[in-house]
Amino acid sequence: MDLTGADWRKSSHGSEEDGSCIEVAVVPGSKEGSDYVIAMRNGKDPDGPTLIFTPDEWRAFTAGVQDGEFDLA
Repeated sequence: MDLTGADWRKSSHGSEEDGSCIEVAVVPGSKEGSDYVIAMRNGKDPDGPTLIFTPDEWRAFTAGVQDGEFDLA
């Protein structure tokens, strides 16, 4: 998927000093029949891997984050 020109938004919970934050962009594209996808990457490594979510996958992921499903402690 071509992410050239994507409008990346930085998380407000990251650190500007060392670039350790998550960046998210909504981009046109198709995955499982959707008209757009949500891309997420590590702001410290913008050329590294990118996760691609459908709108339904994104809603499930963010709901899991809010419910503490991914908490390490």
